[in-house]
Amino acid sequence: MNLNESDTEINEVIKAYPPERQNSLPIMQDLQKKFGYIPRNAFKKIGLYLSCSEAHLYSMATFYKALSLVPQGKHVIRLCDGTTCHIKGSVQLRDEITRLLGIRDGETTSDRLFSLQLVNCIGTCAIAPAILIDETYYGKLTPADLPAILNKYRKMEEEREKEIEKESGMENGEKNEKEEAS
Repeated sequence: MNLNESDTEINEVIKAYPPERQNSLPIMQDLQKKFGYIPRNAFKKIGLYLSCSEAHLYSMATFYKALSLVPQGKHVIRLCDGTTCHIKGSVQLRDEITRLLGIRDGETTSDRLFSLQLVNCIGTCAIAPAILIDETYYGKLTPADLPAILNKYRKMEEEREKEIEKESGMENGEKNEKEEAS
């Protein structure tokens, strides 16, 4: 996810498709994947490229729950509230996620690590109640299961940040050695 989208990056995504109106949804899906949301300035660019109105594109973007007009967290939690999940405890899961992360449906944590989306169905009734985080399903959940699951993602991010610092330190160290040698 990149929150510093540029016109060039947006145009690269748009122009990967032929200028046909039927490509509006795939373009917006790709922008969503690249930036974690659809930047506002992308609607005008898509509209000009596909010869369709910004209002039409905006109505599509707000119709599909998978598309967002605001930046999402690194990890999107999709909490199923279909009939089976609802009967088996999705409300308790929602309340626990809200308690643990301090966010409600449609919100993102202040550190932009998690976003919560309440969805109608994720197609996993056999393991209800269930959540989907990024591409991973978690089923037959109780509120007590949630802290460990969320901590797993926090640890992944901490390790990723350490790797980046380590690589950055090595590059800086290598650079300093080269500067000292010259």
